[in-house]
Amino acid sequence: MITLKGKNIYLRALEPNDLEFVYAMENDQSIWEVSNTQTPYSRFLVRQYLENAHQDIYEAKQLRLSICQDEDFPAIGLIDLFEFDPKNNRAGVGIVIQNKENRNQNIGSEALELLIKYSFYNLNLHQLYANISVRNVASIALFTKFGFEQTGIKKDWILLNGQYQDEAIFQLINKQI
Repeated sequence: MITLKGKNIYLRALEPNDLEFVYAMENDQSIWEVSNTQTPYSRFLVRQYLENAHQDIYEAKQLRLSICQDEDFPAIGLIDLFEFDPKNNRAGVGIVIQNKENRNQNIGSEALELLIKYSFYNLNLHQLYANISVRNVASIALFTKFGFEQTGIKKDWILLNGQYQDEAIFQLINKQI
């Protein structure tokens, strides 16, 4: 899908051979805080998820795409539309790059830009939103770079290591519609 190809990366649908990558991502406890995960996933559950990944966004109410750098296919991250609401034309956005050495290299920026364009021009969404811990300075910088505005704070929203953390909601309204 040419719509999801950028200068240095492209976004593609999940494939069956992404099993080990998705399994590793879902079970990486260092990112559970941002993915809102609380328990490990089995390979069986990930395999079932991948078998159903062919569902249309209107059916599944979500879209998960692999972030890839080159044509030999391996994923380096995931970007999601979740809580897709076609009645109100909105969806949440989540992004994670697996290895720290691939972060801060403009990969997340390019992936988010591609997803925003796809969401607004192909899915005709009116708005996107992201829930971000107020401590996650890198994610806040990424989303605000593309015009997401902080519209609220959910106080004591995330319990992490016995301490409650605030979570901010950021929204991007499609002014073209």
